Amino acid sequence: MIRSSDYPALFAARIDALKREGRYRIFAELTRPAGEFPRVQWASPSGVREVITWCSNDYLGMGHHPVVREAMHKAIDDGATGAGGTRNIGGTNALHVELERLLAKLHDKPAALTFTSGYSANLASLSVLGSLLPDTVILSDADNHNSMIEGIRRANSDRVIFEHNSPRDLEAKLAAISPDRPKLVVFESVYSMSGNIAPIGEFARIAKKYGAMTYLDEVHAVGMYGNRGGGVSQETGVADQIDVIQGTLGKAFGMQGGYVTGDTAVVDCIRSFGASFIFSTSLAPVLAAGAIASVSHLMNSQEERRLQRERVAEMKARLTAIGLPVMPSKSHIVPVFVGDPVKVKTLTDRLQDRHGIYLQPINYPTVPRGTERIRIAPGPCHTSAMLDVFVDALDAEWTALDLVREKQAVAA
Repeated sequence: MIRSSDYPALFAARIDALKREGRYRIFAELTRPAGEFPRVQWASPSGVREVITWCSNDYLGMGHHPVVREAMHKAIDDGATGAGGTRNIGGTNALHVELERLLAKLHDKPAALTFTSGYSANLASLSVLGSLLPDTVILSDADNHNSMIEGIRRANSDRVIFEHNSPRDLEAKLAAISPDRPKLVVFESVYSMSGNIAPIGEFARIAKKYGAMTYLDEVHAVGMYGNRGGGVSQETGVADQIDVIQGTLGKAFGMQGGYVTGDTAVVDCIRSFGASFIFSTSLAPVLAAGAIASVSHLMNSQEERRLQRERVAEMKARLTAIGLPVMPSKSHIVPVFVGDPVKVKTLTDRLQDRHGIYLQPINYPTVPRGTERIRIAPGPCHTSAMLDVFVDALDAEWTALDLVREKQAVAA
């Protein structure tokens, strides 16, 4: 018989197992001094130390941009701090309305809706889109993010998984479904743990051929791609072929929150039926103010994207030159294959402790077992001198830990 006093030990055993696997996650306490990014202050066991972060999703450093900080200060002075409620009950501010109009403009869509996170945006939107039309089938890329998987599950509709980034498999699966059934094709533009980019135009063409809607997650691409930062679909000229584009304010835009854009009736259905939207306190107006400033800036400035691409190209070339197993990636993500959960954790610990370099190990369940890796995100705020230090340190620790070099690595 299990006694009430047994439960703490049972849960502690699960944590012990996680630690033995090398997958226990320790959160680094980091302070980001204004204007110093990517330099951050790490509260290490021996005291506060400065480290350089190379894995932040604040890809363009917009969380520190003077225009963004000024807009947020003004919003605070004007009284816009907390939202005060859900969007329906006192929580809709003029800044929310302005931000949604701006996001719709960013993606050239009729309407937009903001959420407190990109996760909530996917959860609400996919559960609504899959459940409102009877007999809907959702076709989902095999590598889709957990938020998309959970949203699809909550739709309680039939689900079909197609091979990652495979137009051939998507078409075969669509062809097997009755033409009379509603269909929704769900995929990402940039897959953040591999750096893969989806064949968006081809997916859109196939979906249209078989009468399916398309839902594109651009969270790791908005701000980064396109002449106005509208994502890969904007950069490749196919955004108008996508029915719903979902994005985040918490990565390249440097803020917090998520959103969806699309047809007015579709977005209105998500607003009216999406539980994680209806029952959540709305995005803090001060964050909305910062997001407006950030999105507006990146819709007009190319400099951040230009510098970021230079740094990424330089990083990939330098790591490849010393034989490190850089996984193929056409995006701004630089993944380097390790393939062992304990060694990848040891590697990142040594980089942080010995060299002042902050990276986090990427392991299961974020990636499949045996494909553990580091994920590097160079940005416009990293200098060439910082890159020199990073490459030398990584090379030295790679050798010290006897990790595989390029010719030995298995592509994941």
